[in-house]
Amino acid sequence: MYKTVIRPLFFSFDPEKIHHFTFSLINFFHKIGFGSIFRCMYKVNDPKLERELFGLKFPNPVGLAAGFDKDAKLYKELSNFGFGFIEIGTVTPKAQPGNDKPRLFRLKEDSAIINRMGFNNGGVEEAVERLKENPSTKPVLSEAEGLGETKHVLIGGNIGKNKITPNEEAVNDYIICFEALFDCVDYFVVNVSSPNTPNLRALQEKKPLMDLLQTLQNRNNSKEKRKPILLKIAPDLTDEQLLDIIEIVGTTKIDGVIATNTTISREGISSENKKEMGGLSGKPLSERATEVIRFLSEKSNKAFPIIGVGGIHSAEDAMEKLDAGASLVQLYTGFIYEGPGLIKQINKAILKETEDRRQKTDEFRTKD
Repeated sequence: MYKTVIRPLFFSFDPEKIHHFTFSLINFFHKIGFGSIFRCMYKVNDPKLERELFGLKFPNPVGLAAGFDKDAKLYKELSNFGFGFIEIGTVTPKAQPGNDKPRLFRLKEDSAIINRMGFNNGGVEEAVERLKENPSTKPVLSEAEGLGETKHVLIGGNIGKNKITPNEEAVNDYIICFEALFDCVDYFVVNVSSPNTPNLRALQEKKPLMDLLQTLQNRNNSKEKRKPILLKIAPDLTDEQLLDIIEIVGTTKIDGVIATNTTISREGISSENKKEMGGLSGKPLSERATEVIRFLSEKSNKAFPIIGVGGIHSAEDAMEKLDAGASLVQLYTGFIYEGPGLIKQINKAILKETEDRRQKTDEFRTKD
């Protein structure tokens, strides 16, 4: 129904306007009691889906990527579609409107999106107030409990810098967001890879990135109980730069990498609006994102966890990311094009592969 009725209707309107309308619609349906219906339709509750990474227990490996719920307005409601975790942001210290509109474009022929939003958000303190409503209890994992309200939504806090902040002072913006969100999120993501904030990607260079991550890590280690810190990287990095990333992760001892953000490449794109400035996400990014995941996993000898994101539009796409070395995956554009049923499809595929491996192991033991 989503791809035959809902998506064609939504895609007939302006992308950014329909995004806000969808938020209102989801909020409305939850207020009239549809939360339990969505959970029954889309949530897969099975202990075999649980993943333990950097001290956190994820109910399942499929999360919502940053950018969809920038201001933490709908994280509870979105979790009812079956996501194992929700990443909010990117948030900045001060509220900012982002880039001029239009700034969001569908590339229907390519199952892709170009955005140049520019970290539009209400500021970190606004997000903090909403996240205070997320009880600090463990996620509900059992099938029986899954029919009720989820007590805790596992939240990632994606942090960035304000547009007007020069790169020389960027570390201060990240510190402000880190300190403000510390008690409200389960893990942090340092975003230096968006192409839509001027000069931001320069922070991915070895020295400034090392300095930024080490500063945050020093603050993190001074806390009574530290929080995991991950780095989100661009798919446009060279092999040499990716090797630098591996070295930086090892030196600073941050907890992992999210691969990848949107791309500035337009290779293989056929849609007319491919020349729009901004970062491209969706199916065309899938192969490159998987390449980056595999490179990082193999060259680091699986030294750190990787969250795979980019071009996941099917269960097969997700399995490719996991097979390449990702421990978790995230959706954004695939969620928009394929609908919430995609989350259930991926979790079911993971369970099937787990069962197939178990059966093969049992057969091998029997023969032995």
